[in-house]
Amino acid sequence: MNINEIIEMDKKYYMNTFGNRTPVCFQYGKGINLWDTEGNKYYDFLAGIAVSSLGHAHPALVKAISEQAEKLIHCSSLYYIESQAKLAKMLVENSCADRVFFANSGAEANEGAIKLARIYFKKSGTPEKYEIITLKKSFHGRTLTTVAATGQEKYQKPYMPITPGFKHVRLNDMEALKNEIGSVTCAIMMELIQGESGINPAEMEYVQGVRKLCDENGLLLIFDEIQTGMGRTGKLFGYENYAVEPDIFTLAKGLAGGVPIGALCAKAHAAQAFEPGDHGSTFGGNPLACAAGLAVLETIIKEDLIGNAAVMGNYFHSRLETLARKYNLIEEIRGMGLMIGIQLVEEKAVEIRNRLFESGFLAGSVGSYVVRILPPLIISRPDIDLFIDALEKTLKDII
Repeated sequence: MNINEIIEMDKKYYMNTFGNRTPVCFQYGKGINLWDTEGNKYYDFLAGIAVSSLGHAHPALVKAISEQAEKLIHCSSLYYIESQAKLAKMLVENSCADRVFFANSGAEANEGAIKLARIYFKKSGTPEKYEIITLKKSFHGRTLTTVAATGQEKYQKPYMPITPGFKHVRLNDMEALKNEIGSVTCAIMMELIQGESGINPAEMEYVQGVRKLCDENGLLLIFDEIQTGMGRTGKLFGYENYAVEPDIFTLAKGLAGGVPIGALCAKAHAAQAFEPGDHGSTFGGNPLACAAGLAVLETIIKEDLIGNAAVMGNYFHSRLETLARKYNLIEEIRGMGLMIGIQLVEEKAVEIRNRLFESGFLAGSVGSYVVRILPPLIISRPDIDLFIDALEKTLKDII
């Protein structure tokens, strides 16, 4: 099918949740590149929104998925699953967590974290503690409960009334956070870098202060690492950049390189609150998804893609800072590792994204002022140089 036929079919049969998408349909990929139905080649600097951590068609991931699919895709968690146990073990051995539960998405992982925090206090003899403080401009998912946790009214308004029990405060405002803690507060939940609202990092002092605040008030600290986890920030997990450890953290996006998976990870004192029957999932932790997750995690560690994300992230930031000094349209470069936001002084983000697409480069935009860059962890200097050249040409064209 050509792109026009695909668009026509989509508009007729698919629910209109995405509006008019970018008019392209990709057929296959290799490394950082994608090819569409018309044979056009693109450089992927969005990675399926931080999902394709190994790029496209990485041999290790393809091999793991193919071999597992030939043997067993699903059997349910009524039975023991080898790849599930192995992936849980590997995550525990490489993080601060003691236990892991697998879901199918980031929203499900966050839903599990919220449930775990609440049941922890129910079983600790303080059932009145249920409220969770999250941050304004955060994004935690699209279920009714994770929409309630998300600190953006635009996601909540269409579904009122939403799940009760959440308060929202400004990022990096310690006084506002302290003022919201009350007798029914059970946890603080936050992204270390807010991705969906424009790559807004939490400050070191703030994160360390939040950990201290939780310890002083007997609260659980939950880090949503859906986008910051799996090497994207130049560390395997984002919390490692802040020299603190959460009680609970969640993963998804890059964990299985595109195969749907989510992970709820917790320290022993929190994890023990889940007992048989308290939580579950039909598809979560299935043999195929966990085999994919194992292949991705093993490859990230074996090929030192964490180090590559740190080095290439620094190089990328440096090249972008040079552009920022040259073009007044760029106000600020934000982020960490390969999670980058370009803040503009004018509402040009969508135009820049579209012009980059026309030049064969995939990037994202957040609202009208931020261009978002989330390339695969396999990115190289020549790839970055090509992107910078395309971005500079775009800036020259629109100024």
